Parts: sequence; C-alpha cells; structure tokens
Amino acid sequence: MHAPSQAEPLIELDQATVLRGEQRALDALSLRLPMGRHVAILGPNGCGKSSFIQLITRQLYPVMHADGRPPVRILGRHRWDVREIRTQLGVVSGTMHDDLLSLPGITAEDAVLGAAEARLAAYDTDAITPAMRQSARDALSRADALHLAGREYATLSTGEARRVVLARALAHGPRALLLDEPSAGLDVVARQRLLDTLRRLAREGTTLVLVTHHAEELIPEIGHIVLLRAGQIVAEGPRANVLTPALLGRAFNAPLRMREGDPPAFEFIANA
Repeated sequence: MHAPSQAEPLIELDQATVLRGEQRALDALSLRLPMGRHVAILGPNGCGKSSFIQLITRQLYPVMHADGRPPVRILGRHRWDVREIRTQLGVVSGTMHDDLLSLPGITAEDAVLGAAEARLAAYDTDAITPAMRQSARDALSRADALHLAGREYATLSTGEARRVVLARALAHGPRALLLDEPSAGLDVVARQRLLDTLRRLAREGTTLVLVTHHAEELIPEIGHIVLLRAGQIVAEGPRANVLTPALLGRAFNAPLRMREGDPPAFEFIANA
C-alpha cells in the first residue's frame, strides 16, 4: 500500500449513498475535501451528519457502484483498516467519552495510551514503552490536558474529559481531526478553552473537519462550509458565500441568518 501524499484529498465521496433500513441517510453525496482546508459539515438534526461520520470511520458502508467505482476514498485509498485510519484521521466524539466511562479506574493517561494499543485503555503496563508514554504525554500537552494525566477519567468534568478525548485523537499525530460537535454539553468557559485549542491546532497545520449544527463552533479558521439537508448537499463553498439567509433557510427550513462574532450565532429573522 502506498503512503498518502499531500496532494491526495483527505476525503473524497463519489455519489456515496448510505441506507438506514429503507431510508437514504446519504443520497448520492459527492464531496471532495482537500488536505489543509478547514471545513464544517453543517445542518439540522437528521440531515445526515452522523451518517457522514460513521461512513468515514467505517461504522457504515456505502452502496457499491455497479461499475466498481469506490464511493469513498480517504487519502486516496478506499481500503483501510479502521485502526489504520485513526493514525491519519483522529476522531473526537461523545461516543468515545461514553466508552471510556465504562472502564472503571482508568486514568486520563491510560485512556490516551490505549490509542497506541488500539484499545480503549492501556492495562498491560509491561507493554508500555517509554516512547509510548512520552507520546501520550505529548498528546495530552497538545490538548492542554497534561495536568490531568494521573486523574481518574470518571472523576473529570465534561470539559476535562473532552480534552482527554481530544488528546487520544492526537496520540498518533494524525494529519486531520474529524470533530463531532466537539463542544456539545460544555459550559461557556470550557467551550471557549476547547475552541481556542482547536484554533491553535489548525494554525499548527492539523486539518479540521467539523461536523455540527452549533454555530458557535465555527471558529474563524474554518473557511469552507458544506450545508446538508436530508442527506444531500444544499450548498458548498467559502463561508461568506454559503452562510447566507437564503441558503441557511433552505438547509434548516427556518428563517435564519448568521451573526459573525465571538462566538458566532444563528439568529431567527423576525417577520420573515
């Protein structure tokens, strides 16, 4: 297998269709996301955001094309082992938090070390090398969570736990992060701290793919927007061209406008 090159797109969908029962969660979706472009996949609940994430992480599989064309490529390849994907594309999601909570007694450092072993947490301390431990501590530091290394994961606040999940996603030094509503459930202070960390990672060269319906997560570094509705793309392009009242209205089926600011927010348009 060839090593991914910088020229290959991070994610490429070629009329990808995903079925959930008889419903099309994604409907012939075509999308090309190059490395280095910070992108938000934005839309209301039920628009296909979760299916998009699960398609990329190989939890769902697309309908195959009759002519054999691969509907999904990640970094130029359509065949990936799930564990291998995580070395290139770190995933930050609430699902990982729930999984880690199911393991009693693990520390934040155990949770990050587990990524190196393709497990939820590291238990065999004899198998942990000094290099692995240093890599875990480096990831915790990048996520501004090194001070949490020895804390029991179950005792962490929601904001602290989200940082540890981010550190786990960074453990392999991925080229990109896939972020599933990363600040959901955080208070205003914890959310701002996390978003500041994501801004720093973006500036340092980690590509961000944000999947969300929260306007406040649209940090300034995200300059490209994909609007989804009912498994299809309503619009795609530069932020200023896509976040218009007309296109937001089509995506969310409501009179909305974007208020850029710190943080940005969606506002209802009165008397629309």
